[in-house]
Amino acid sequence: MNDALSERVVAEARSWIGTPYRHQASLKGIGCDCLGLLRGVWRHILGSEPELPPPYSPDWAEAGADTLVAAARRHLVEIGVAAFKPGDVLLFRWRDGLPAKHCAIATSNDTMIHAHDGASVAEVAFAPWWRRHLAYAFRFPEP
Repeated sequence: MNDALSERVVAEARSWIGTPYRHQASLKGIGCDCLGLLRGVWRHILGSEPELPPPYSPDWAEAGADTLVAAARRHLVEIGVAAFKPGDVLLFRWRDGLPAKHCAIATSNDTMIHAHDGASVAEVAFAPWWRRHLAYAFRFPEP
């Protein structure tokens, strides 16, 4: 991803900070979940979404399919987890063998923006706990 695109992604993600957590929502300032944040940034940077997610329950990832990874592979550019840079999409799994269940946008090597259940969109430290659970990294495609 070029530097200009990276800066645009980070700036747009930061503009969502404070948006309340709302399961399945994707409206800046109104509500979103982690996927809704990613979808909103996509819309701002690249235009209409390439596909809409089907309805999903809060425990959707326990069903066994790696749906989030499959969708990311269809629309984003996969990179090695050690190669992520600001503006890249990070996918997390809670335990080995389980599907990826959470996503965030890196804002530096040490920070990320995400929507977490029970909280608002926030920029947080990419702490050791998050690093242990990082499973995949992706870049936005060039517009």
